[in-house]
Amino acid sequence: MPHNVFLHSALVQSRKIDTKKKSRVQEAVYYYNIESILALIISFFINICVTTVFAKGFYGSEQADNIGLENAGQYLQEKYGTALFPVLYIWAIGLLASGQSSTITGTYAGQFVMGGFLNLRLKKWLRAVITRSFAIIPTMIVALFFDTEDPTMDVLNESLNVLQSIQIPFALIPLITLVSSEQLMGSFVVGPITKVISWIVTIFLMLINGYLILSFYTEEVRGAVVRSSLCVVLAVYLAFIVYLILRNTTQYSRLRSSVSKSS
Repeated sequence: MPHNVFLHSALVQSRKIDTKKKSRVQEAVYYYNIESILALIISFFINICVTTVFAKGFYGSEQADNIGLENAGQYLQEKYGTALFPVLYIWAIGLLASGQSSTITGTYAGQFVMGGFLNLRLKKWLRAVITRSFAIIPTMIVALFFDTEDPTMDVLNESLNVLQSIQIPFALIPLITLVSSEQLMGSFVVGPITKVISWIVTIFLMLINGYLILSFYTEEVRGAVVRSSLCVVLAVYLAFIVYLILRNTTQYSRLRSSVSKSS
C-alpha cells in the first residue's frame, strides 16, 4: 500500500544516525533491510495463507460469489468446523488485527506526510488527533449507521482497495527517482540492475492495477454517463502519471546539472 512506502521512509529518518560516518550508515541500512524484509515476508505469508484457505475451500463452488467480509467467517465455520478452535473466532481475530494494523500504519503515515510534505508544523497531540480522526471517524460512521450485512459494504471495501492501488505510482515513482540520484544518495545510490528491476516492477504493478480498476468498474459501474465520466477520470489519471514521470526526470536532470556547475 502506498502509505507504507511513506511510513518506512519516515521511520528511517526518525532514527538518530551519524550520517557523516559511512560505516554507521551502512550498518543502519543493513538493519533497515532486515526489518523491512521480515515485515514484508510475514505479511506475504499471512496473505498467502488466507488466499489458499479460501481457494481450497470455495474455488468453483456456489458460495464463492457470495463470500464477503461479513459472512466469510460463517462460511469458514461451516466448511472446516471446530476441530481445535472455532474457525469463526480465528477469522474475527484476524480481522481485528488487520484493522488495527491498517489504522496504526495509516495514521502514522498521515502524521509524517503532514509534518513533512505539507510542512504543517502542529503540536504532536493535535497532529495525532487529526490523522487518527480521518481514519477512525469514517469507520465509526459506517459501523453505526449502515447495515454491515448489506452486500454494498463489500463493494465499498473493494472500492477503497482500488482507490489505494491507484495511488501506488505517486509513491513509487518519486522514490525510485530519488534513490537513483547520485547527487542525493552519494555512494548509496542504487545500481543500474536495481534501478531497472525497480522500474519493471513498478510498471508491472501499474499495469495490473490498471487492469483491476477497469475490470472492477466495468462490473460494478452502470450507465453510459457514469462510464464516460470514468473514462475521463482514468485518462486524467494516466496523464498525471506521465506528467509525474517527466517532471521527476526533468528535476533530476536540473539537479544533476546544477551540482555539476557548483562543483
